[in-house]
Amino acid sequence: MEEEERMDADAQVAALNKALRLQYRSVLQMTLTGGSLTGWEGVGLAARLEQFARDDLDDARRLVEKVRALGGAPTAEVAPLAYEPDPHQAVAALIDAEAETLEALQDAIAPTGREAASEAVEHRLEHVIMRKQEQVDVLLRARA
Repeated sequence: MEEEERMDADAQVAALNKALRLQYRSVLQMTLTGGSLTGWEGVGLAARLEQFARDDLDDARRLVEKVRALGGAPTAEVAPLAYEPDPHQAVAALIDAEAETLEALQDAIAPTGREAASEAVEHRLEHVIMRKQEQVDVLLRARA
């Protein structure tokens, strides 16, 4: 196998850790927002956000496992989160935060390479991206 087809494990761990700190934030931001939404629209969205937080937590665990499997140390850093009392602004902030996380997950695909282990990382990231994009789609519909 040619060198450019091999995974750069150090770059992969760094990219996964960048995404992981944002994924941690997703869990907490979904929980914070879901628990604090008010009004009939917000209360209806809260249960969806609770499930999103659980799904994000599962994905965070998988990313931690992948970092360890590659010989790295998973970050314990959490990207900053914020409380937004206005439900419409809170949903808009979630959309922005999730867009940033999606970008970091997409960026983490670049160092994967073409080995079997590389393909597994790439496919895991693609599944996380797909699920998270579906969350954003729900938030976009809620905002509309």
